[in-house]
Amino acid sequence: ELALKSLGSEGLFLFSSLDTNNDLYLSPEEFKPIAEKLTGVAPISEFEEEETPDPSGETLSIVAKFQPLVMETMTKSKDGFLGISHVALSGLRNWTAPAAPMSVMLARQFKAFLPPKNKLDLGDLWWIIPSELNIFTGYLSNNRFYPPPPKGKEIIIHRLLSMFHPRPFVKTRFAPQGAVACIQAISTFYYTIAFRIHAEFQLNEPPDFPFWFSPGQFTGHIILSKDASHVREFKLYVPNNRSLNVDMEWLYGASESSNMEVDIGYLPQMELESTGPSIPSVIHDENGNVIDSRDPSGEPIQFVFEEITWQQEIPWEEAAQKLEVAMYPFKKVSYLPFTQAFERAKAEKKLVHSILLWGALDDQAKHCLPLPVPGSGRTLRETVLESSPILALLNESFVSSWSLVKELEELQSNRENEFYSKLADLHLEKYNFPVEMIICLPNGTVVHHINANYFLDITSMKPEDVESSIFSFSTNFEDPSTATYLQFLKEGLQRAKPYLQ
Repeated sequence: ELALKSLGSEGLFLFSSLDTNNDLYLSPEEFKPIAEKLTGVAPISEFEEEETPDPSGETLSIVAKFQPLVMETMTKSKDGFLGISHVALSGLRNWTAPAAPMSVMLARQFKAFLPPKNKLDLGDLWWIIPSELNIFTGYLSNNRFYPPPPKGKEIIIHRLLSMFHPRPFVKTRFAPQGAVACIQAISTFYYTIAFRIHAEFQLNEPPDFPFWFSPGQFTGHIILSKDASHVREFKLYVPNNRSLNVDMEWLYGASESSNMEVDIGYLPQMELESTGPSIPSVIHDENGNVIDSRDPSGEPIQFVFEEITWQQEIPWEEAAQKLEVAMYPFKKVSYLPFTQAFERAKAEKKLVHSILLWGALDDQAKHCLPLPVPGSGRTLRETVLESSPILALLNESFVSSWSLVKELEELQSNRENEFYSKLADLHLEKYNFPVEMIICLPNGTVVHHINANYFLDITSMKPEDVESSIFSFSTNFEDPSTATYLQFLKEGLQRAKPYLQ
């Protein structure tokens, strides 16, 4: 109360965003973002002091390519952003180019991507940055402007993402959090490492309120020597193959419980790529003498790199699938594209288990309503869709799919394929915001469906209070969500029997 009286609500909001341990005292470390902002001087990090360039070390040049969010893809654009102050979106509108179009880094900094000693086989998976979130920790605060100082392996990822924007948060507020990697190829001296990173950016600064920008994922690969002295190739990017790939959230008041607006949109391009292999920063002749990096005519010396012969490798799709299942255990069940799911169901004589939602189910572009309102894809995937009984029944009796409403609306209006258009039509007929779970026949006939909000409402009630006999609780599972979803699937199978005979 005293702090509120002294600072006012907006002043206390800013103070709280810096006071990371909530002790109502700002330590020098907590005050650092403001000091850097006011002085314009950032102290050299401990990591950079340690990593003094090795005279014979190599450097890697990386370029950033960025095309800003297409504003028209935001759902709020349909009503011309009515009711949304220009200030709220200012950080988004002003972000039109990468913060650093080019950067030169030490090859050895990329050793963070090397596998640990117990993960040296093809296809082995490990966490570069492990998630620190679980059901006990909950979510991290929305009320923050400045990222915490990165530590250990976070440092190189923070530095790479800072090429896009000065305020990357290497650890996201919500699960899945972290960075995961997998060995995609092995040669005598090199690895190809596939990786997937979930990170987000804070686009606003005081006195504006926070605006969170969360790309669906960053993925990519690096080819580097086993001692990290040489990087042959590096690429990191946000996939742009779906119609929506970014989640955005912004606060409207000076407290954690203030109203939060959410939206989703499409980002055409966000990528980092090496311009070529890493090269020595200093060149020596055969006698060990330093020589000029340019030839007598002034042209840069051209390096010749040996061809890498891969002894073992797996396809990119297989590596990407491993990374995806690590981030999302519910993906132990394959979720096929909408039309493919119906073709597979017809061939295998199974039902289609379909999830239709406003925001993506398997990306950081993840949910459909401001928390803590339930009904989101995030809630589904972190609970029932990951449970063993559900995974088992889905694998045995269903072909699964998830779709964005926007994608099905496009399919519905495409009259070139009447069957696909009709499938989309039957789905959209049953859809209610934000998420609808649907069970249907291979011909698209819906035999059962339930809205996520209703599902979460009844699973939060005591069993004796549930009037509907359709969703009864089973004593076999302690978790009512799992029991109820299992009942929903079994009910769908039962209702489909007359059609399948």
